[in-house]
Amino acid sequence: METTAGLRERKKAETRQAIHKATLRLAVERGLDHVTVDDIVEAANISRRTFSNYFGSKEDALLYGEEERVRSLVRAIRERPAEESGWQALRGAVRDELEDVGEPDREWAVRTSLTKRHPSLLARQLANHAALERELVQAISDRDGAGEPGAELKCRIMAAAFLVALRIATHVWIEEQEARPLSQIMQQALDEMARPFH
Repeated sequence: METTAGLRERKKAETRQAIHKATLRLAVERGLDHVTVDDIVEAANISRRTFSNYFGSKEDALLYGEEERVRSLVRAIRERPAEESGWQALRGAVRDELEDVGEPDREWAVRTSLTKRHPSLLARQLANHAALERELVQAISDRDGAGEPGAELKCRIMAAAFLVALRIATHVWIEEQEARPLSQIMQQALDEMARPFH
């Protein structure tokens, strides 16, 4: 039987997701510049106070899905087998995440396209990616000999290269109108990027 605390957390997650979905739908229909928090509140059938309890802005609400994927990826990397190198753990985590969650849906492609067109979203996304990069550097250095000469620089380059490969693969996938699976494009991009890390 589900505990009260567990039920409460599930309800919070459902509310966050409902607000995110309403924000995305409105942004696609009207353009983000023409969507207000009051519009989102009405579409999600919640109070203004409830919105504020979950998100600080419409940008936060729109990018929630992406941020959840990022958190999940970082967890997956940390949970990879200890004997894997940093690069193997990065590749294994992204492969497993796509297998577990499945190929991204149209919503993810739409959100990514929106981000490219709105400076406020792009700035927020860049901040998210900088935070992710720092976490990846730490996860890699835990595996690849922290303290050795040049290890920190190598870990930073590896984390940045990994994120660039994922970003390029995502943009190619959208530009091709999802003709090929994202996982296939990502593996191809990571193959190209991996050469210095073998």
